[in-house]
Amino acid sequence: MNDGEVRTDADDSEADGLRKIIHVDMDAFFASVEQRDHPELRGKPVAVGGSSGRGVVAAASYEARKFGVRSAMPSVTAKRKCPDLIFCKSRFDVYREVSQQIRAIFRHHTDLVEPLSLDEAYLDVTEDKLGIGSATRIAELIRQEIRAKTKLTASAGVSYNKFLAKIASDQNKPDGLCVIRPGEGAAFVADLPIRRFHGVGPKGAEKMARLGIETGGDLAEKDIEWLRAHFGSFADYLYRASRGIDLRPVRSSRIRKSVGGERTFSRDLSSGSELRDTMEDIIDIVWGYIERAEAEGRTVTLKMKFTDFQIFSRAKTMDRPIANKEEFAAIGRALLEEVLPLPMPIRLMGLTLSKLEGNSDQQPRPDAQLSLL
Repeated sequence: MNDGEVRTDADDSEADGLRKIIHVDMDAFFASVEQRDHPELRGKPVAVGGSSGRGVVAAASYEARKFGVRSAMPSVTAKRKCPDLIFCKSRFDVYREVSQQIRAIFRHHTDLVEPLSLDEAYLDVTEDKLGIGSATRIAELIRQEIRAKTKLTASAGVSYNKFLAKIASDQNKPDGLCVIRPGEGAAFVADLPIRRFHGVGPKGAEKMARLGIETGGDLAEKDIEWLRAHFGSFADYLYRASRGIDLRPVRSSRIRKSVGGERTFSRDLSSGSELRDTMEDIIDIVWGYIERAEAEGRTVTLKMKFTDFQIFSRAKTMDRPIANKEEFAAIGRALLEEVLPLPMPIRLMGLTLSKLEGNSDQQPRPDAQLSLL
């Protein structure tokens, strides 16, 4: 295989050590399922989640996204941005059922499937079951099969590593396909806004902008010592990603150590009423992550960061997995009440579910802790 060229015939090999990776991401999954099952919602702005004052958007249709509605956004904010927004109560049992249909399609082509959530997964098709040989053709077939069997659309990215495949799947959404071939990775990444790099949030992007880094190309100009001086342990990832390098394999067996989320406040909070309201927001969002990850755990941990940057945590462990959102919420609220009143205001609060149920022979992965902004 020559640089910049991908052979797509059936006798393609791994002579150069390159893999064929597909990242499949369903388009506005939860909202699209609701529009599929309720024809009167098609073409209209739809949000999945609670519509009350404390509700949070779990997913938004593309019609709603045009107005700036996004997941994890408070419902009152979403409604203000899009007055005609239609809220649907989440139906995770239905989403799981559809997800299983989609995963069966994946496994028709390869056993190397690494689900990231109900609506996205990595596939390694270097040695595909049907002997098709072309990762691009397999991605096209998978998208066709998903549409035929679920009446939903999926976007896919095809490349030679996970980082590039995931970026590619977002490139032509919705209902799109993007291929990044060997030899093209570094040039493709060079033009990307730094915010497109997985793990670089709004605060990180602001910091990089202050340092003169706006794109992947800007990042690639920095040597590893400079990156480590400014970004610590995150530097190695940034160095490799800016060059289109990612050596992580697709793991078909793995478990999370924890699933959670935390929220950094625009101003410090101390009053009990404000903290209780914030807790409700965090419960809604984190339980959505837990449902997406299909996680079952026994320990709920409350985390707080005080204004002096000291971190405090308190946890409760059950002798069985947390049964449902109501029980998770009750434990979170109880942990908060135990520490009120606070000795000083806090700048961050989060909840995590850990001691997750899973097979002991699975490979662990880092904690899945997400910023709620």
